[in-house]
Amino acid sequence: MKIAVITVSDRASAGVYEDASGPAMVKAILECWPQASVDTEIVPDGVEPVTSALGRHTGADWILTTGGTGPSPRDLTPEATAVYCDRLMPGLAEYCRACSLEETPNAVFSRGIAGMKGTQYIVNCPGSVKAAVFHARILAPLFEHGMEMAAGKGH
Repeated sequence: MKIAVITVSDRASAGVYEDASGPAMVKAILECWPQASVDTEIVPDGVEPVTSALGRHTGADWILTTGGTGPSPRDLTPEATAVYCDRLMPGLAEYCRACSLEETPNAVFSRGIAGMKGTQYIVNCPGSVKAAVFHARILAPLFEHGMEMAAGKGH
């Protein structure tokens, strides 16, 4: 299983501070799937940087983004994901938001979406460390079945 974690942050990509959400997400994924291969990348906010980053991880079965999902003007991860994907997977995004709402009412501010490019899944997750870990843990049980479904192996 190949997974990519893309941190979307102007400040982390510029070295203003060290990315904490990406490494925390990777750690949570590997706790569930120790055999997984996980690649990481940090990019600034914006449609072009995120779309380009998504395109650099074509070999990944799942791409999880962390950051850029809120309502601020620079939070454009959902827009970039929509450009990249062939089709949307609203159920995945709804699942993430519903689970998050059990933790905090602030989940209503996440605009994250999910979709597919071929057989690859892309899911936008919020950028806080707590949210990145939470989303990795709720999504990890779906990885294998999702990959089987995308490969046409049925239900």
